Amino acid sequence: MPSDLTLKAMNGIHRALLKVTGGKFGWEAGKMPVLELTTTGRKSGQPRAVMLTSPLQEGDTIVVVASRGGDDTHPAWFLNLRDHPEVEVAYKGAPKQPMRARVANAEERARMWPLVTADHKNYAGYQTKTTREIPLVLLEPPS
Repeated sequence: MPSDLTLKAMNGIHRALLKVTGGKFGWEAGKMPVLELTTTGRKSGQPRAVMLTSPLQEGDTIVVVASRGGDDTHPAWFLNLRDHPEVEVAYKGAPKQPMRARVANAEERARMWPLVTADHKNYAGYQTKTTREIPLVLLEPPS
C-alpha cells in the first residue's frame, strides 16, 4: 500500500501540474473528474487539502471513495471528515464551495458500489485487498 509520504508526494505533483498548466490539465484522471477536498484536521484543527477523483456524481452529490489503495486503514482525510463533516470542495477547478460530507448508508452503498466498480474496476480490486469495507463518501451542498 502507498505510504503517507508517497500519497503526499502524489498530491504535490498533481497540484504542481495544475499550477504549471494554469488548470488546463489535471482536473481529470482515469476518466474521472478530480476535486480538491479540504477538511479540518481532527487533531490539529487546521485545514487539510487532498486531491481526489470522483467515480460517481448524482445531481449535486459528488461521490468519493475512501480506498487508500486497499490499505487496511482509512485515509486521513476520511477520518478528518468523519469528525468534522463541514468541508470545502473545488470541483473540476471551480472555486471552493462549502459542502457537507457523510458516509453512504448500507442501502446507498449497496446501490452505488456496483456503479462505481463497473466503470472503475480498480476500486473492486482495492476492496479485495482489505477486510474493511471501503466507504463511499457523499459530498453534498449544505442544507
